Formats: sequence, C-alpha cells, structure tokens
Amino acid sequence: MSKVTMKLDALTCPSCMTKIEGALSKKDGVENVKVLFNASKIKAEFDDSQVTADSLADTVTDLGYVVKSSKVKAL
Repeated sequence: MSKVTMKLDALTCPSCMTKIEGALSKKDGVENVKVLFNASKIKAEFDDSQVTADSLADTVTDLGYVVKSSKVKAL
C-alpha cells in the first residue's frame, strides 16, 4: 500500500470534492480518498500493484483539474 498527496491548482466549489472522490474511489485498488477543499489537496491510499499514482493524477486531470504536485509515500 502507498499513500499519495496531490496538490491541485484550485478547487472552486464543494461539488468538486464529490466529483474527484467519486472518480478516484471507482479505480481498482484505491482506498480512503479524501479531498481537502480549503487546502486544494487530495489524499488517497492505494494498492500500488493495482494502480499507480500517475494514473490517479491522470484521472484528476481528465476531470479538468490541474495537479501542481504529487508526493507518494509507502505505507
């Protein structure tokens, strides 16, 4: 298991949180997705044998958000 923290350019509305959490939660191997609206951050735990942090960032980008930075840590 690993944990990724992604810093976003900006979140403009609370519905953004639901949209991002829903999309990431549907990915195989993703657990415990949390979007921090005021900090414009996403934190997610994932099984790195099923999904990569880069593919999670790509999912967020595909939703129309800009990922400014991403940090991965093994759990």
